Amino acid sequence: MDAPRISRPVLALFRHIVRGYFRRHFHAVRLRGGEHFAAASHAREPLILYANHIGWWDPMVAFLLAEKFMPERRHFAPMDADALERYRILKHVGVFPVELNTGRGAVQFLRTGEAIVTGAGVLWVTPQGKFVDSRNTALEFKPGLAALAARVAANAGVCRVLPLAIEYTFWDERLPECLLLAREAVQVSRDETAEAIEARLISELQIAMQELKQMAMRRDASLFDTIAYGRVGPGGFYALGRRLKALFTRQPYRSEHTIVPIVREGHE
Repeated sequence: MDAPRISRPVLALFRHIVRGYFRRHFHAVRLRGGEHFAAASHAREPLILYANHIGWWDPMVAFLLAEKFMPERRHFAPMDADALERYRILKHVGVFPVELNTGRGAVQFLRTGEAIVTGAGVLWVTPQGKFVDSRNTALEFKPGLAALAARVAANAGVCRVLPLAIEYTFWDERLPECLLLAREAVQVSRDETAEAIEARLISELQIAMQELKQMAMRRDASLFDTIAYGRVGPGGFYALGRRLKALFTRQPYRSEHTIVPIVREGHE
């Protein structure tokens, strides 16, 4: 089975739309552990990325990160076949249909997933299979991710599976922060069982989610690299009042409540 086709013009348009969405709806997108994306991508081994599943924005996060850190790779993700029929444009940007809770759907996922990652593509998966609050770290995965990693490793010798924790939270601005934390990819070998692989993957994502939770509670943007910036400041009459005050007092106008650097080189 071949990997799904991607339309480059539609993908370029969709990525433009995604960037605009984040600019309008988030104060910033902040990432810890971006170096793990580069390391996993440059290894050129079969690669799967998996994340906790909070809500509607999660696939948009994947599109943003894919363009930012692995623009030369082709990226794919599964989606419920019925839902994909309602958003048919996604078929042209790497999203492929899978029947949920059926044996045929499981076979579809395994065959298509293996074709993607062994063909130098990157597969993005939310293995919880439903929206779950990020504070719930008692993770339960659908069986497909571990089975796919075991299958790929058995045939290719190795498979890398990179964990990504996601949170959306409010800090000092009127718009929320999109906070992300990636850990080093789990290297799956051909002699591991799906059960053992799933236990490792759950543990790694739990650690990532806990680390991100602690960092989110510190409300310190300098702990992250800011990879995208959105609208800042309060807007409306309140913003106008602050601008006038800055003008009459001859002070510089700052739209943000808290000033932080856009990009930080390395972490202490």
